[in-house]
Amino acid sequence: MFQFIRRFFGSDRSSTSQLIGDGAIIIDVRSPAEFRSGHGKYSQNIPLQTIDKKMASLRKQNKVIITCCASGMRSGRAAKILKKAGIEAYNGGAWSTVEKARIQSEL
Repeated sequence: MFQFIRRFFGSDRSSTSQLIGDGAIIIDVRSPAEFRSGHGKYSQNIPLQTIDKKMASLRKQNKVIITCCASGMRSGRAAKILKKAGIEAYNGGAWSTVEKARIQSEL
């Protein structure tokens, strides 16, 4: 059952760790206020409603993107938007889960 939930929300800590270790960037799509209340060490805050405006700069970075938010819902939408624009993106789920994967990638 937990595999189903991970697949549904698109979060798999081991592959997220691998992607981060390989140089993926982390985009937190929560609001700036939510981001200020706690976020991952190297994550960038680009709220979901502004992701379209940042598409060109994200594309220029030519890196895999892992999206995160509070629960995985907004980050799932952001990953779909980025994929539709031709950017390799994955839904990392909750920001705290992505942060744990980032720490794991450093071990």
